[in-house]
Amino acid sequence: MEQINWYPGHMKKTKELIQENIKMVDAVIEVLDARLPVSSKNPIIDDLIKNKKRIVILNKSDLADETVTKKWIDAYKKNGVIAVPMNSNSGAGIKELYRILENLNQQMNANSVRKKPIRVMIVGIPNVGKSSLINRMAGKKSAKTGNKPGVTRGKQWINLKEGVQLLDTPGILWPKFEDQEIGLKLAFVGSIKDEILDLENIVLKLIGFLTDNYPELLKERFKLDVLKDTALEIMDDICDKRGFIQSGGRKDYERAAKTIMDEYRSGKIGKISIEKPLITDN
Repeated sequence: MEQINWYPGHMKKTKELIQENIKMVDAVIEVLDARLPVSSKNPIIDDLIKNKKRIVILNKSDLADETVTKKWIDAYKKNGVIAVPMNSNSGAGIKELYRILENLNQQMNANSVRKKPIRVMIVGIPNVGKSSLINRMAGKKSAKTGNKPGVTRGKQWINLKEGVQLLDTPGILWPKFEDQEIGLKLAFVGSIKDEILDLENIVLKLIGFLTDNYPELLKERFKLDVLKDTALEIMDDICDKRGFIQSGGRKDYERAAKTIMDEYRSGKIGKISIEKPLITDN
């Protein structure tokens, strides 16, 4: 695929915003996509938040392979990191997050006469579900949300229950993708705007991934008896099954690509994880 470089001006401002405000918070909630926790993690976040207490949220866990998500939770635990599977749209995982924050608050105020609210910063790349999580935690629409990357703007403090104050920040990507495979995975889940991508090529890559990792889900969703040898042949079969045929009998690849991508991202194809953890017995 073509190299993807995307670092708009507001991303640079967000980095500066985090640097300016990190000293004001007691802990950081890092929101990742449960389907690809590695690729949806901004590598510069570690440098920005340094040794602050961290809670990892594996958001959109309802779209991920449950067995794989459990392995990710175990992998984080082995590295001393608290990780919580989350579906911010339904609220699944919110109670567990508040329990963790309450414990941190108690630890922070253990020797204090006057109890102070715990101040938390939430960070994550665009379109990972940060705003939906904030709105769920606050019980109201506190942060602007949307289905396109980068809709959150500016800085805002939000008072939550249980003595929690939350600093929201816009999503932040990194200057460039050193590994183009990461860019491809982020394109799968919609963290990069479709408008700047060759969607048909991306979907062919997605079909290849599904063929190798979730072939039965692919066959079942599109009613395919067998999976052909190439992704293009499989897309041809999907066009035939769904009636994506233009005048003259030509395959409507554009319509097929949009449909396949939409059905993958919405979970209609099934619960699919793009990345699996490497867990050793050591």
